[in-house]
Amino acid sequence: TKKGKRGLGISVNLGGSTGNLDKSTWLKYQHKYGAGYYDPTYNTYSDAPSPDSHFLFYDPFGTGKDALVVPTTEDASFGAAFDPNLMVYQWTSFDPTSPNFGKKLPWVAAKHDPTDFFVTPYSTSASLFLQGGGDKTNFKLGYTRNDDKGFLPNSKLTKDLVDFRADYKVSDKLTAAAAINFSKVTGVGRYGSGYSDTRNVAGNFREWWQTNVDIYDLKDAYFRTHKNITWNMTDPPGDIGPAYWDNPYYSRYESYENDNRYRFISNISLNYKATEWLNVMGRISLDTYDGLQEERNGIESINIGSYSRYNQNFREYNYDILATANKDISTDLNIKGLIGGNLRNNFFNSIFAQTNGGLILPGVYDLANSINPIDAPSEEQQTRQVGGVFAGVTLTYKEMLILDATARRDQSSTLPAGKNDYFYPAISGGFVFSKLLPDKNWLSFGKLRLNYAEVGNDAPFDYLIDSYDQPTPFNGVPLFSVGDTKKNKDLKPERTRSLEAGLEMSFLKNRVGFDVTLYKTNTIDQIIPVTISGATGYTTNIINAGNVENKGIEVTLNLVPVKTRDFTWNMNVNFTTTRSKVLSLTGGTSNILLGSFQGGVTLNAVVGKPLGVLRGSDFIYDSVSHQKVLDGGYYEITPKTDQILGNIVPDWTGGINNSFTYKGVSLSFLIDASHGGSIYSIDQWYGQGTGLPEFTAGNNDKGNPIRNPVAQGGGILFPGVTEDGKPNTTYAEITGLQGYGYNNFPNAGYVYDASYVKLRELNITYSLPGKWFTKNMGVTGVDLSLYGKNLWILHKNLPDADPEEGPSSGNIQGFQVGSYPTYRTYGVNINVKF
Repeated sequence: TKKGKRGLGISVNLGGSTGNLDKSTWLKYQHKYGAGYYDPTYNTYSDAPSPDSHFLFYDPFGTGKDALVVPTTEDASFGAAFDPNLMVYQWTSFDPTSPNFGKKLPWVAAKHDPTDFFVTPYSTSASLFLQGGGDKTNFKLGYTRNDDKGFLPNSKLTKDLVDFRADYKVSDKLTAAAAINFSKVTGVGRYGSGYSDTRNVAGNFREWWQTNVDIYDLKDAYFRTHKNITWNMTDPPGDIGPAYWDNPYYSRYESYENDNRYRFISNISLNYKATEWLNVMGRISLDTYDGLQEERNGIESINIGSYSRYNQNFREYNYDILATANKDISTDLNIKGLIGGNLRNNFFNSIFAQTNGGLILPGVYDLANSINPIDAPSEEQQTRQVGGVFAGVTLTYKEMLILDATARRDQSSTLPAGKNDYFYPAISGGFVFSKLLPDKNWLSFGKLRLNYAEVGNDAPFDYLIDSYDQPTPFNGVPLFSVGDTKKNKDLKPERTRSLEAGLEMSFLKNRVGFDVTLYKTNTIDQIIPVTISGATGYTTNIINAGNVENKGIEVTLNLVPVKTRDFTWNMNVNFTTTRSKVLSLTGGTSNILLGSFQGGVTLNAVVGKPLGVLRGSDFIYDSVSHQKVLDGGYYEITPKTDQILGNIVPDWTGGINNSFTYKGVSLSFLIDASHGGSIYSIDQWYGQGTGLPEFTAGNNDKGNPIRNPVAQGGGILFPGVTEDGKPNTTYAEITGLQGYGYNNFPNAGYVYDASYVKLRELNITYSLPGKWFTKNMGVTGVDLSLYGKNLWILHKNLPDADPEEGPSSGNIQGFQVGSYPTYRTYGVNINVKF
């Protein structure tokens, strides 16, 4: 390059990945029994010849002879045992477009279960980065394109990202800088979650399914007709529409979601170097996005055909002024200081509109396709402002003693007027005691630290004043109704107070080191919505929760077991244990309901217990042997459902990361673990009751099928004791949801230990030797990488699911419903520098 100029640096990055399903996180279906609920008194089947009472028995095609018909409305698999010699009418027999129309079919398990519904995911990524400048100017420009195809049919996500940063030296004292980041994100068929979301096909597959249904038959039926022809027919042959469940392919291709978002994040700043030790910076930032989310239900769906659109506009403006100082008072003492202010303004607007009464034409998804005139759209406008001033000072003596203090005062528009400011300070001290010791090889570094900090937080928008909803006018008369949420005009700001002490040491030229931290945090007056009785006129109440304490220890160990000229082995081990405890709750109450789930399990904040206690019915235990008590072969259940079944906080988490480098090759892998904590599986509660998991169709200790009647040697002998303390010897009938057995356990039978150990990541990178490239080639370096993520769950206790998979975040955790499987990811990445 010429004098006064800098060369242009270019970097190109290309990557791609795919994955496969971790079968340990998906249901392993039983293949011995098919459609139906087991109940000997079910009169619908009473005309069928024994022993085939699990089938309907009638003449569906007017042949003059009754025949066995699969009960298509029964979304369970506690029916008849499979027998290839038994010919029955199945759902495809009633599909006029199917090659099986009007035919009896062998009564066998499906060749392709819902596992085959999932498709192979893949991702591709391409990036280009430019960097350059001159004496006064520097810039960076980058573009990235990501394309992701999900593991559900008709799911994809594309991202276009552009990033530009530049600065210009106006004078020796003044520098101007600007940055802008643009992203365009487009999604199609994002996964639904939870129990009631019809887009979440995993709930259907895990909880309500017939193991005689072949998923490929459903695929063929949809793509053959593009209609909602499904296994769950209402009353064939007359009504072949869905009773409870759509064809999952119809759901994915007709009742799906799509969205797009355009976002800009930008700032401009001026930095003035007033003196050698004083800088003043002013900055204006803007974060803005515009998004559209569209949702649809197909016209033949079990839900009424519909279309909705949700337009969102967000703007956040930040104005900052900051003065920083860095001056040596003497050769031994340095002082750093800052003082500044920030003003943040947020604006959010949205409009939600949807069709009314169904769709006129199939496959046309817009508001004009509404059968009835649409209701007035729901409009929302939020404005929020937070202003703050802050200051800080750091004193350093001989790079050995460090004292740091900061303070901030904020004022927020979302808190009650006159009580909307909050002050929070922090102070910390450090002592690098290794500076006092002679220069020894065995001690490389040693530091003690102690700090105390407070952090304040305001409320979300519209948590203070009760307001009215305005539904559609009735006969031209405006209507207003009270909302479901009781607001709180006396809300206080949240506060988190933390105290931390730590010791950091390294030895033998940093070959061995550790960092130990003891900490305690108290979250006071946390602002949360809690569930309350509908008898109050509300379903949710906004409160300041009280005082929740978390204390524990964090340990990090760094080792370099081997280090030679060409080979290095680095090891990092981390361990964290936290003890959570609710010290007090608002109003002196001892329990706050955070959430409730199917089956009667609740999530609670209980004084004296960790935050997030699961409550429900439990087993009854013998007072002497502490074994579970049974009566008549079945477990006895506590009469009350307020028993503590566990909490969602793990006892400890940890991980081990190893990295190896040999010349231009590097290899690293990460194993992490979580021990303790509880998770309530709604999937297991339903799925065991509908007879889907493999273990619900096994053999008992006599070698007989557990689903056989006890009188025929079937049933299961549950471990435990009778009320007199003697071992249980009575076998229990296994009959599913409408009877007893697996689904007759108390809630505690479906609460599992959430522990796991995982091989989280594996990376191999090879940097091609620089001597391979000549100056004329223009290439300065090439890195080739192979990686894998979520490769292996070495241990877990939750059956058929990943303990980390959950439909919610925030305070509502500790349950699992309609969970998707975990996918192992394998990828390759190439980085070329010019």
